[in-house]
Amino acid sequence: MKKSELLAHAKPHYNSDQLLEIDHAIDLATKAHANQKRASGEPYIIHPMIVADTLIAWGMDTDSILAGLLHDTVEDTNITLVEIENIFGRDVANLVDGVTKVGKARSGMRDLTSYSPQTKDNLSKLLIAIGQDIRVIMIKLADRLHNLSTLQYLPPDKQTKIARESLEVFGPMADRLGMGRVRMQIEELAFSYLDPKEFKRLKNLMKKRLGRSTRKLGKIYEEVEVAIKKHDIKFEIDGRVKSVYSLHKKLAKVQGSIDDIYDLIALRIIVDKKEDCYLVLSILHTLYKTMIGRIKDYIATPKPNGYQSLHTTVITTAEQIVEFQIRTHEMHEYAERGLAASFHYHDQKLSKNYIKGKKSATLPNSMQWITQLQEVAAKLKDNEEISKAQLNIDLFKNRIFVHSPKGDIYNLPEGALPLDFAYLVHSDIAKRAYSFRVNGKIHPFDKPLQNGDIVEVVTNKLSQPKQTWRSMVTTTHARNKLQGQLRKIGMAEMIANAASVIRRKK
Repeated sequence: MKKSELLAHAKPHYNSDQLLEIDHAIDLATKAHANQKRASGEPYIIHPMIVADTLIAWGMDTDSILAGLLHDTVEDTNITLVEIENIFGRDVANLVDGVTKVGKARSGMRDLTSYSPQTKDNLSKLLIAIGQDIRVIMIKLADRLHNLSTLQYLPPDKQTKIARESLEVFGPMADRLGMGRVRMQIEELAFSYLDPKEFKRLKNLMKKRLGRSTRKLGKIYEEVEVAIKKHDIKFEIDGRVKSVYSLHKKLAKVQGSIDDIYDLIALRIIVDKKEDCYLVLSILHTLYKTMIGRIKDYIATPKPNGYQSLHTTVITTAEQIVEFQIRTHEMHEYAERGLAASFHYHDQKLSKNYIKGKKSATLPNSMQWITQLQEVAAKLKDNEEISKAQLNIDLFKNRIFVHSPKGDIYNLPEGALPLDFAYLVHSDIAKRAYSFRVNGKIHPFDKPLQNGDIVEVVTNKLSQPKQTWRSMVTTTHARNKLQGQLRKIGMAEMIANAASVIRRKK
């Protein structure tokens, strides 16, 4: 990539002052990396420029673009963070510092051929520590994507290490941010190196199956188009092909039979309004026979990462099974780019507090975990121990949505217990918890919550936290709040006991 190409891509999206800053950062990075080469033999500057170009395509703010261009300068050249701060400001310097810390974590990992939980834990801690600005992770994802695309130039042991790390850490992080397209790209590239034979086999299998399906779908496409046009709805139809890695995971669930996978290829219908989504759904159900168990309303109840869409699987008149996904343009944009879709160039929708995930900003329900990471980061800075199990729960497990009786939505990790919910609502409510009602019924403290549950905390003024609660919380947030409360109770009891002793002596 050339400087002129990058600036041409940036020009429609940034004002003249911002473009000058980007131009300056390109020149600084080019000079700093002047004598360096990539493993491919290309000039090193191509890498940060491609990272910056990816961030432009995602719709990121100017500071992210500048940090993308400069993200390797502090670690690999004579440029210092102080120099970057003096030229481009503190925010850009902090972003570069965050990405550098992730890089140092990887370079410090000794075992290149295996990927132990300890290694994963190490990287997780750093991701949490730099979670104060979520843009760091997004820059790192852009960096990782390009590194994966050039993995063929590295030795096999490093290929395996980077691919596994990408699949187990960066793929889930992209998913947490709702960045579906990025997650898929990371998974495909990583899987192709981790199991090349299986990747090639599944790719060929898909090619044969899709060849037959695509021809049959042409007629269905025409039937659906005619039916929707009768209702005067503005819409677009396109196709979505399942990724090879997604197929690999799905086959494991159906004992290896591709005949049991109905969403190998899906037709996606994109409309202007949410109401039109449901109207299109009724049109499809009028046209074709419905597979009742495969209707999913992710609009009314979004996936934990914020994904929204209607899914339905039908059986056509030709006995073909077809999946449809129906969503608005806004939902589609989010499904493709997740949180990055909020970083529009001109709209200025995000304040700096929002970008950094601070409590004073209003994050989408699906991004509440960003705020929770701030508390973990603070604990790490104070050298408090965070267990591997807690990190796995907070970062790498699936998420669920639960509701308060008033209808407020709370995002928790799968396997979370009622006290986790109570502490997420408010620590003062949690410490007075006497019992829980879930969906109107009494619910044990040690029974996990399920996606969609309506959870009510029954409080009692005389109730207070107990030591036994330690085994009844799973999230770092709840554990930290509980420990603080137990410490206060312990100190109060100690003071009361001391006072009692003094009174007896008198």
